[in-house]
Amino acid sequence: MPSEKEQSVEHFLELIKRSRRGKFKIYIGMSAGVGKTYRMLQEAHTLLRNGINVKIGYVETHQRKETDLQLEGLPVIPRRKLFYKGKELEEMDVKGIINIGPEVVIVDELAHTNIEGSPNEKRWQDVVEILNAGINVISAVNIQHIESLNEEVEKITGAAINERVPDQVLMLADEVVNIDLTADELIDRLKEGKIYDEKKIPIALKNFFQYERILQLRELALKEVAHQVERKIDIEIPKTIKLRPELFLACISTNDVSAKNIIRKTARLSSYYRSKWYVLYVQTSNESSDTINLASQRHLINNFKLAVQLGAEIIKVKNDKIAKTIWETAEKHNVTTICIGKPHFKFYQLIMKTALFTQLLNKMSKTDIDLVIFS
Repeated sequence: MPSEKEQSVEHFLELIKRSRRGKFKIYIGMSAGVGKTYRMLQEAHTLLRNGINVKIGYVETHQRKETDLQLEGLPVIPRRKLFYKGKELEEMDVKGIINIGPEVVIVDELAHTNIEGSPNEKRWQDVVEILNAGINVISAVNIQHIESLNEEVEKITGAAINERVPDQVLMLADEVVNIDLTADELIDRLKEGKIYDEKKIPIALKNFFQYERILQLRELALKEVAHQVERKIDIEIPKTIKLRPELFLACISTNDVSAKNIIRKTARLSSYYRSKWYVLYVQTSNESSDTINLASQRHLINNFKLAVQLGAEIIKVKNDKIAKTIWETAEKHNVTTICIGKPHFKFYQLIMKTALFTQLLNKMSKTDIDLVIFS
């Protein structure tokens, strides 16, 4: 472990890096068509009028007339041209932006996946690179692209969302702004042809743009921005009373479905409390590397990757005494909340018949550690 002196130096270096990094502003919306790009371009015009060197790094207007008009008069950095599968395609020119060095750059569609062969796989990685070069960035993303909300949005919309942004990217933001419309206003915009081509409108109204779905997505967007504002307040406003720091421990098994659920929900909790969290996997002798089946092993590795992407620290312990290991790990890391999945039989049977729960509950009755059971 690094010494106290080394930790102090590392902390100071981190402060220096932060001071050099550009400021980051993100516009969040509940869906396409709420006006995120339009608002970014409006802000670019205001900055330009006030003598700020602002450039368009990448904007996708989707041929919306109102948005196209806003783009007029703004300086645009040419896109980088690439050939992929016999077609000429365009991507944002990250090196060009850094070489030109504007004070502010507008970068749309934060969740975009770059063309194969690009220096970075994702646009959010491009943005981090630009920020690290000391350039301020204004960007936009829809709520369905936030990694820890992925499963929840899929349940609401019934559609899989492939392009996602890790929650840590939002935590880099200095400012998060919600572009809000009522469900009726958004549907009216769709019917007026301000979002999609006329041919796509009937299909959109039957699918993504159903009134009930929009309401649920709007709620998610409002909650997410509220969480980010609370995080900013917590960081920037000193507290006179020291609160108990929340630390979460997600306990997973080789069960692929329940493990994903536990990881995502614990990630949301830790995001809400702006806290550190861990994922614990207790490897019993029945799940040793020479006895575990390949499918379970693959699921486990993928779930570890998901947890790391969502900001967790992985803890793997070999032990047949699961309850004892969970408890000892929680005490060692000063965990405040243990998170587990719901068992596949009635809760009272679990309490009465399962030694693991009995041991955990007995221990918890004597401490301040909470237990959360996810459905």
